[in-house]
Amino acid sequence: MATATLTRTDGQRSLPTKTMETNTPGVCPCHGRPWVDLLLRKSKIVREGERALSIRAQEERGRAWADEHGYCVRKVWKENLSAWSDVRRPKYDAAMSAVLAGEVPALWCYALDRFSRKGAEAVVPILGKARVIFDYERLDSMDERDRRWIIDRAENAREYSQRLSHNVRVTKDRQRNEGRWLGRAPFGLVAHRETRRLSPNRTPYTCLIKGRRELTPWEVVTRIFKEIAGGTSLHALARKLNEEGIRSSTGKFWRADSIRAIVVHPVYEGWLTVAPGGRSHKRSVHYINDQGEKVRCVDAAELPEMIPADVAARARRVMSGNQIIDSTRIEGRAVHALSGKMRCASCTGAMVIGGTSYNCQFRRAGGACPGPASAWREAIERYVVDAWSARLHSAEDDDPLLLAVAERWQALSRPDESEEIKEARAELKAAQLKLDKFHADDAADFYEGRSARYRIPHKVAAEKRLDAAEKRVKELAGGGRVDITFLIEGHAAKTWHNADPQLRRDLLGLAIDTVIVTKSPGQGKPFKGEERVSIVWAAPETDEYEQAA
Repeated sequence: MATATLTRTDGQRSLPTKTMETNTPGVCPCHGRPWVDLLLRKSKIVREGERALSIRAQEERGRAWADEHGYCVRKVWKENLSAWSDVRRPKYDAAMSAVLAGEVPALWCYALDRFSRKGAEAVVPILGKARVIFDYERLDSMDERDRRWIIDRAENAREYSQRLSHNVRVTKDRQRNEGRWLGRAPFGLVAHRETRRLSPNRTPYTCLIKGRRELTPWEVVTRIFKEIAGGTSLHALARKLNEEGIRSSTGKFWRADSIRAIVVHPVYEGWLTVAPGGRSHKRSVHYINDQGEKVRCVDAAELPEMIPADVAARARRVMSGNQIIDSTRIEGRAVHALSGKMRCASCTGAMVIGGTSYNCQFRRAGGACPGPASAWREAIERYVVDAWSARLHSAEDDDPLLLAVAERWQALSRPDESEEIKEARAELKAAQLKLDKFHADDAADFYEGRSARYRIPHKVAAEKRLDAAEKRVKELAGGGRVDITFLIEGHAAKTWHNADPQLRRDLLGLAIDTVIVTKSPGQGKPFKGEERVSIVWAAPETDEYEQAA
């Protein structure tokens, strides 16, 4: 036999020993002693009045037990989580599988309540089948005399956990009904030390903005809502904040998902939220009290300082793509009749004006378009105007194109009314998606267990929101007719010729979305629009709800 030196993992000095050449399953090949695993657990939250032994202290006691009883520690399974409810415990499962399968002869645990809080159902499978040592109680699952004690102690631990869980839940519900924020205050907000009510955080913090004063977290939050509602994308805003040196309260860089988390959170409107958890949901939702009502987590005096509901709703619609921001009505926009509407059929890229012609932008910039389109400006504009005039003249009263023209003319002639109905349609779409999301969650069994209390309030809230949105769209859509007789009954061509260049482009845009042009069949060939041009006509934005009305 050869002499070897073993190094202890507990910091004690090494001891010389003799190597035991053995391949016996469950036996340490160095010492010839049976293996034992240690299962160590400490809850993340130590409740008041509860003295929990640390993981390190448990391990020291486990190793001491192994030395005293002639075992060698094979593996240490460490957990820092709850042993109750539906918490997944992969290390506990692995330790149990090892001892039940005979991979390791024994499993050591400091105490029964460290083992599990699920009562008899957790300990019955090991009784008489696998050796589990409960050190504090001095109980052994393979000892016939200890069976009843193990079951009794396990049930006592379960009852204690249930009682404690009930008391904690009742206390938290009472605090939430009072509007108290129980966790850490979200970014931009601060919780009062005694009342736990939230208010905007107006304490300046380091934001590294050169030449400017330091911002407060609440100013950053209000800016986020304002810019997202104005059409700035999540990624663009994250880049902008980082470039300006603005950091989160922890000093980290902004990311698109961190900005999104702020925009979707109801707390910035002053609502108390909870995180029901489960596999389907990790996001925060409105807390609903026993009367089925939402609860405010800010005082009445602070409520006007919170993000207005309409601003928050608009930001969420824009962020989710349910509302498109019109960026065409700006100074310096193109006035050429077909600018912005022309597309090359080969590469699908834009065609831009260059001299007297519209040309494939990709080819013009040095790209390799396989069939670059080019058309003489005067010829193609004449063809498109003629086609536009003829299409409007031949349209029947129920032609969807006329509805699209009326909608777009209203946007030009009555911009305030147009923006209002856009808002209403976007809200209608968002409300429908919200109700669809509820039904998807319901089908996925999200509203079970503790989340069951939220099912009916969420369903009612989603349906009420959809009803209100449908009503608003019908009111706006039915109020005031839009007169487009100057574009039909043969008047379109005359109207176009009498208009200024910018209005001409707008008039064509009432009925045309895209003009697709193919490459000329040969240099010097006459332009034949019917062979080279395809026009994509406008479609109305009005959805099925308005049509049904």
